[in-house]
Formats: sequence, structure tokens, C-alpha cells
Amino acid sequence: MKRLSISILILCACFVPMAWGQQPACKFSPFWSEFLKQNMERWNKCENVLNVSNVGNLGLLWSYATASEVHSSPAVANGVVYVGSFDYSVYALNASTGAKLWSYATGSYVWSSPAVANGVVYVGSADGNLYALKASTGALLWSYRTSGSVDSSPAVANGVVYVGGGGNVYALNSSTGAKLWSYATGGGVESSPAVANGVVYVGSDNVLLYALNAKTGRKRWAHRTNGSLRFGSLAVANGVVFFIDAGSNVLALNARTAALLWRSASGGNGAGSDAPAVADGVVYVGSNDGNVYALNASTGATLWSYATGSYVLSSPAVSNGVVYVGSEDHNAYALDASTGAKMWSYTTGGAVSSSPAVSNGVVYVGSEDGNVYAFGLK
Repeated sequence: MKRLSISILILCACFVPMAWGQQPACKFSPFWSEFLKQNMERWNKCENVLNVSNVGNLGLLWSYATASEVHSSPAVANGVVYVGSFDYSVYALNASTGAKLWSYATGSYVWSSPAVANGVVYVGSADGNLYALKASTGALLWSYRTSGSVDSSPAVANGVVYVGGGGNVYALNSSTGAKLWSYATGGGVESSPAVANGVVYVGSDNVLLYALNAKTGRKRWAHRTNGSLRFGSLAVANGVVFFIDAGSNVLALNARTAALLWRSASGGNGAGSDAPAVADGVVYVGSNDGNVYALNASTGATLWSYATGSYVLSSPAVSNGVVYVGSEDHNAYALDASTGAKMWSYTTGGAVSSSPAVSNGVVYVGSEDGNVYAFGLK
């Protein structure tokens, strides 16, 4: 009887939800600490709580009301959610309860999605500054004035922060904010940089997609696209750069040479999702025709599509066989990554252009109704 009791205790312990300090064994970060998830694919490879079997049971855990629209995509690290609002503020919220831990007032709206690294939150504002804030308190560590609005979401790699501002791409020392280099594109840079294998990939309003040496800023190549890449960001996976142009085409380029590998029309007559997501050989994108598309990453062939009720400006997030995305129809969705079947949706009070973040069994996303939402299994 005693042996049976011990066995039951051991079995029960296996089903205790992991605390924030007890992350799954995974060589990648289990957090969603910046817009492109650091692996530049918007794919959380460490998520092992939510899956196709249980995602239909998602429920609202909490919501936090800011004073204006939330277009910024949340970053999640060490039990805290960081997000910007059009109320000119950046917020840090308890990931479990939604309680506000701190807020920091910028000089204008915050479209930029925060990046968190080594205890620091990096985020841009339309006031032209990139801010570095202490993650635990929100205290200002440094700020850097760019040549224009910083709607770009920063990327952090090897002690350097990369971000677009005005018509430039900047590389800044992550500890001091000192400029290491800048590159003038000749057009506005709202695109969020992707950093992979020593190269920074970023788009510009001047219809060019750039590959820059991450250490020096020297141009490696520039690829002309079909129209402005105003908010067009990228995904980089397996030596290929994936992006969406202004004609609503999805393109795949050789990351080293810029050679076009394939082009696939996703529908509509303008760019949709800010950035694609790439997982298990599939590219997931939203379109302004209202659909979410899954494309073969090798050929561009359409595998499936799912119709929402309006434009899809939100960038998909992928984890454990599920695609999460928002729509201008006011809904957040969870779709089966293999088939496109809808597994779950939630209607907010406004359009959902914010891109979801998925971490430790919880989905975080903002809405133009001014709220940040957290959904999990109850």
C-alpha cells in the first residue's frame, strides 16, 4: 500500500504545471523575447504545453487595459510580458496575473515590439528614440536618437541592438547605446531586422531588401521588390530569406546571393502579415485578402488557406503544431498547422494587428481595443 502511494505521488508530480523557473529542456530559448523569437522564424520550438489536442480549450486568463490601441507585439521573458501602446507607454506585466509591474512613458506612440536580452528591454517609439530600460524596474539605462520614427522592432544579437529609424538601419552597443554603425537606405525603415549568420536582413520604403554585414554595416546585396517594404519584415530559415512584398507576393531568396528561389501569390493587392513564420518546412503568412496561407518552404506551393473575416496584418506565430494569428475581424485564431482547420478563436473589442507570442502554455496578444490578452488552459 505504501509503495502504491509513493507511485501515485510520483505520477501526480508529472502533471504539475511548470513554474517559470522550470523550463523544458531545449537548446533554444523557451521565451518569446523579441518579435522574431530570436531564431528569426517566429517559431517557438520549446513550447510543449499547448498542442492540437488541447488548444481548443484555451480560455482567457487575464486582460490588461492600456489607455489606447495596442499594435505592438508582446515579448515574454522570465515571467514578465513587455508590450507597447499607442498611449505613449511601454508596459511590464506579470505573465501569470496581468498585474502591472511598471510602465515607462515615451514621447509618442509605441508600435515597435520590445526585445528583451540580459535584463534589458529595448523598444522604439515614434518620438524617434530607441530606449533601453531595466527589465526589472523600467528605469531608463540609455536612449538613442535616430533620424526618424522608430516603428521597427529591435533585434539583439552578440551584444548589439539592430533597429530601423527614419531612413537608416542602426547597430548600437547593447550596454551603452553607442552607435557602432548606420546604413542609409534612401527610404524609411519600419521593417524589423532579422539577424542570422552574421548578416542583418531588412527592408526599406525604397523597395529594396538589404543584406548588411552585421559587424560593419557594409552592404552585401540589395534585392529590388515589387513595391515598398514599409512594414515588411522577414523570416530567415535554412539559408533562405522569406518575405512579403507590396503586391502580396511571398518571396524566397537565397540568403547568401539574393537569388530568387520562388515567388508565390498569396492573394489580395497589398502586403499582409508583417512577417512570415517558418516551421517544419512550411511558411505561414497572412494576406490582405483575409486569408492565412501555408506554403511549401521549398517550392512556394500552397498547402492550405484559412479565411478570416478581414485583413490579416498580424504575423503568425507557430508552436507545437499550432499557428496563432490575429485578424482585423477582431479575432485571435489558433489553426492546425498541418491542415489549416480552426481549433480556437476569441473575439476582442477591436482589430488584432498585434502578432501573438506563445510561451510556457500561454498565448499573449494585443488588440486595438487597448487591451493585452493572455489565454491559457484553465
